[in-house]
Amino acid sequence: MLASRQKVLAENIANSDTPGFTARDIDEKNFQRVLKTTMRGERQTSIAMQATEAGHIRGNRSKSSNANGLVRIIDAPGSETTLNGNSVVLPEQVASLADTRMRYNTAVGLYQKSLGLLRIAMKPPGR
Repeated sequence: MLASRQKVLAENIANSDTPGFTARDIDEKNFQRVLKTTMRGERQTSIAMQATEAGHIRGNRSKSSNANGLVRIIDAPGSETTLNGNSVVLPEQVASLADTRMRYNTAVGLYQKSLGLLRIAMKPPGR
């Protein structure tokens, strides 16, 4: 979810001067809901395989979601709109990018700590 959000925010920044462009973001509430139902074993969504090589068969891709359908992209206009209809507010986008980076670093740190604990638990006694 965080990697998809970073991509969407980067697209917003790249289109900050495009007339009529509406800023977008990830629907985090939907992601959290899908994640909770999946964790409880009540999977309501299917996770599709991703094509990583040119010869792989590609599934249907919705424009408003990523390949596995867990992340939805929604319009999220900024606090102001320019005369040309662009709703990207650069300070808001940069703050969102910083928040996303901080959350990503936290997730990676927790993952690394849990792997370290597993490695300690798997060591034979006395080593």
